[in-house]
Amino acid sequence: MALGTVVSRATGLIRQVLQAAALGTGLLASTYNTANTVPTSLYTLVIGGALNAVLVPQLVRARATEPDGGRAYEQRLVTLVLCVLAAGTALAVWAAPQIVGLYMRDTPDSHEAFELTVVFARFLLPQIFFYGLFSILGQVLNAREKFGAMMWTPVLNNAVLIGMFGAYLGLMTVPDRVEDITTTQVQLLGLGTTAGIAVQALALIPFVRAAGSRFRPRFDWRGTGLGKSVHAAKWTLLFVLVNQVALTVVTNYANAADQALPDAGAGYSAYMYAQTIWMLPQSIVTVSLVTALLPRMSKAAAEGRIPDLRADLSRALRTTGVVIVPAGFLFLALGPQISTLLFAHGASDAASAQPLGQMLQAFGLGLIPFSAQYLLLRGFYAFEDTRTPFFMAAWIAAVNIALVTVCHLLLPARWAVTGMAGAYTLSYLAGLALTTQRLRRRLGGRIDDGELRRTYAKLLCAASLAAGLGWAAARACAAALGTGTMPTAVTLAAGTVGMAVGYLVLARLMKVSELRSLPGLR
Repeated sequence: MALGTVVSRATGLIRQVLQAAALGTGLLASTYNTANTVPTSLYTLVIGGALNAVLVPQLVRARATEPDGGRAYEQRLVTLVLCVLAAGTALAVWAAPQIVGLYMRDTPDSHEAFELTVVFARFLLPQIFFYGLFSILGQVLNAREKFGAMMWTPVLNNAVLIGMFGAYLGLMTVPDRVEDITTTQVQLLGLGTTAGIAVQALALIPFVRAAGSRFRPRFDWRGTGLGKSVHAAKWTLLFVLVNQVALTVVTNYANAADQALPDAGAGYSAYMYAQTIWMLPQSIVTVSLVTALLPRMSKAAAEGRIPDLRADLSRALRTTGVVIVPAGFLFLALGPQISTLLFAHGASDAASAQPLGQMLQAFGLGLIPFSAQYLLLRGFYAFEDTRTPFFMAAWIAAVNIALVTVCHLLLPARWAVTGMAGAYTLSYLAGLALTTQRLRRRLGGRIDDGELRRTYAKLLCAASLAAGLGWAAARACAAALGTGTMPTAVTLAAGTVGMAVGYLVLARLMKVSELRSLPGLR
């Protein structure tokens, strides 16, 4: 699973680098990126949250308790999901201008950018259906403990998009302003992006059939247990709603920064690129582990084996922390070098990549509470408790909205979105404190006997000292070599190697036993 995720994220990174080279990091890029945010947000709001957090335990339970192994329940559920997705997609395409208006302001000075975003959105909104198809088929596989295909098929989407952006760069004159993009370029970007998601979803069908699932439309939903799933999903949908409200506010404010400084690279696209890079360790390590653990944790909770559930949570937090903690410090120490190496190409240059690097630094240490929060919420989901995670999300969203509003109102446009990245970090730190308190009550005590605290104290100490070493090594190389792609690559390599060696040595000296969980260090 982790290998599939690594390949997926690596190809995704190549795709994103090509995307930034093609569109830049300014206002033109934000029209496409905002439109591409809309289908993922709406999919998550309509049904995605329920699929990811609620339905795996329900499918596992149906397979264990139903006489037919849950086959009929599964068929009814897939039918219901596809119907909701089809209706929601059609409605979203029809209401595209109104939806885009939530994310981007339509003013006389920015009307062309707004109209271009609406055009992109009409091409991209059909992704809602294919995102949902991918998720429901993936959950059917996960319930059968078949995890690999869902981690590998996104590679196909990335391959399609790499080809699309490669064609865009190689066959066309690349515009750098909203006014200069052509109808052909818009159609290539819109159709190609949606085609990539469609390929990703449809590629799961052979794996689902190989796992023994046979789909037959079933509309006999009443009195078959789906009501319990819908009721359980109620709180998850509210959870998703508050997250989407926060995302909408941030996107609107970040697009306002782009509209004020169209060529600075200090708005929504830079924020999105930085956040995507920042989340790579979470996607590779934490999500892979949780995907495998959630069915087991759900079973432990259903059977009343609370000590086993505690042990799983503690082990997951300690194991992921070995990678997540130093990764957060790496972004803090070397964010500008990372952004310059990856994004100072094509339509972007080193100057427009700098704000992105500073946003990556501001996100940096937030990776630690973000990952821990993600894991701890799965403790509630194992109990089929979706109400408590909603209140945790509402608290995080409220803190985030308050802080980003302060940044938007008080900071200059050049620094407002960097401040918003820092606000995201602080909001998850506040959320983790409250979530830990609530989960202790649910588990009837602490997650473990203190081993978790001791491990994280060692990891934080080792990673912070190693980050200082990596920063010093990068600074020395930059002073000696100057600027440019190759000097930046050498500088980043020196900083990364210096930090990695320092971290491994210090962690071993501090006897961090979880270090053995890393491949090659057993």
